[in-house]
Amino acid sequence: MIAASFGQAGWHVVIHHKDSHDEAEALAAALPSAECVQCDLCDIAAAAAMIEAIAARLPDWRVLVNCAAVFHEDTAERLDPAVFAEAVTVNAGAPARMAQAFLAHARADGGRRVIDLTDQKLINSNPDFFSYTMAKHAFSATIRMMAAAQADPADRIYGLAPGAMLPSFDQLPEEHLKSGRMNLLERLTDPQELADAALFLAEGWLASGETLFVDSGQHLLSQPRDVLYLARQSGIAMAPPLP
Repeated sequence: MIAASFGQAGWHVVIHHKDSHDEAEALAAALPSAECVQCDLCDIAAAAAMIEAIAARLPDWRVLVNCAAVFHEDTAERLDPAVFAEAVTVNAGAPARMAQAFLAHARADGGRRVIDLTDQKLINSNPDFFSYTMAKHAFSATIRMMAAAQADPADRIYGLAPGAMLPSFDQLPEEHLKSGRMNLLERLTDPQELADAALFLAEGWLASGETLFVDSGQHLLSQPRDVLYLARQSGIAMAPPLP
């Protein structure tokens, strides 16, 4: 959705993927100007090299959106070492290194933007998906640090924190419809809202280091578990959607 929205707004889009070659190529073909690159973000050095190679051939690369992540289950009672190792690499180490490479090598007119997708869980924490959330906390910490390190005030580093939007993990459709409305507005947050927020941040209107929440107020709640499990525990009987 983010790549499509940038493309439809007139941007040239470089779409990164790991294994989804056909889906990425189909998306690129549907946009006015787009291309695809492949990289496994478990390899931090390869991720940085990918960014450097793109920067070397693009004369005006203004925005890097770090939105790739893995979302596997472990809990506060039992950290899974394999889940943690992958999460801290893909969700924190690789995107932080990619942002550093972008800021070191990309050329742009009017300043560069890094948009890092975090999670409303940073404020509304619960014990589920422990390694995922820990890694997102680590990644979020880089936003203000990297913002403070920029010598050019035209360069901006932003966080973008979504709430429940699309089905996650092993959710059934009816569970998604229920869990997605467990927020202050009692509404499903449309992924297009996240894409629109990314386009807004790309213009640089906010101070560098800020994080924008797009979650219908979910981060203002205190939820004892991930909404996936809250929906499952309360059953799937649902009231009609709000208009």
